[in-house]
Amino acid sequence: MSSLLHPSPAGALPFSDYVELTADAIRERTWAAKRTLGRRAVILGHHYQRESVMEFADFRGDSYKLSQLAASQTDAEYIVFCGVHFMAESADVLRQPHQSVVIPDLKAGCSMADMAAIEDVEEAWERLQRVHGDTLTPVTYMNSTAALKAFCGARGGVVCTSSNAATVLAWAWERKPRVFFFPDQHLGRNTSVAMGLPLDALAEWEFRVRELDAFNARCFRPETRVVLWRGWCSVHGKFTLEQIHAERAADPSVRILVHPECPFDVVQNADRVGSTEFIIDQVRGAAPGTHWAIGTEINLVHRLALEHPDQRIHSLQTNVCPCATMNRIDPAHLLWTLENLVDGHAVNVVRVPDDVKRDARVALDRMLALKGDGQVARATMSED
Repeated sequence: MSSLLHPSPAGALPFSDYVELTADAIRERTWAAKRTLGRRAVILGHHYQRESVMEFADFRGDSYKLSQLAASQTDAEYIVFCGVHFMAESADVLRQPHQSVVIPDLKAGCSMADMAAIEDVEEAWERLQRVHGDTLTPVTYMNSTAALKAFCGARGGVVCTSSNAATVLAWAWERKPRVFFFPDQHLGRNTSVAMGLPLDALAEWEFRVRELDAFNARCFRPETRVVLWRGWCSVHGKFTLEQIHAERAADPSVRILVHPECPFDVVQNADRVGSTEFIIDQVRGAAPGTHWAIGTEINLVHRLALEHPDQRIHSLQTNVCPCATMNRIDPAHLLWTLENLVDGHAVNVVRVPDDVKRDARVALDRMLALKGDGQVARATMSED
């Protein structure tokens, strides 16, 4: 975690006052606080949030869309980010000087982002440069700390999301022949292969071993074009090829729609692959009666099923759990945050240090200048 945290200022309302409230009381008071704050506060909600939180969001989106929205909401005094910590950090990097970014629960982190510590990435970069020289562009997935975004900004690199990963990789390869991609190996691999790179041109960097150079020998080969950090999403990593086979055995007409954070064999055997926004658009544009098995976070799958009762929509995995850290943002924490703002206390303020913010802003601005269609594994998509 690369930001400075300001949990509760003196005089703030204690969260303990909120734990016994009923759902109806929380909902009523949240609407009242939101009305009182008016345009002073804008609430951003990530698609993986539960519905009881998302109903209060002024804007909803994936990490790419929310980063655009955070940069554009210049009137609000407070940006209340209903997402995980790295998203709030990015919003703080992009905010205006008069604004503050708050997150309802500081424990809403990301296991993938935690897999890439800045010290480990810096060591890998130095070892790779000893062999490859100045032939690498660093690319970090949005699901990373502000420190990693700053690392990329200071070295000619960029941030990507699942919506624009292909566009970002094309941009990087125009500048240098190799990419160092972190922290999600699956997004990097799936996007690279979809763009025509053979698997043999990719190599994983394992940071958990004692003999780094020996274990990661493939990363130093002349033919390696992409070095992938060996990180992954704990939710999307649970989708399997066996689940796809089971769905198609039960109903050959089912359409398998997955996120590119899923493992390679899942993506290669899916009908459509793309970002969260892409998944939503695919379902919205489908004919009544379409049967979808979707490989992404369960809160979004449930929301799509509710919004499209004329289609058959369910998770690719039978017993799937929501993203545990995203789910820490609950109605009680949101109410506590808003009522403290009404009372003049900004709790859980996220502040990225100025030296980190400067370089992270460079990498994020490069990303925002590039457009993406959300579509990733084009080679595996059916058009029926």
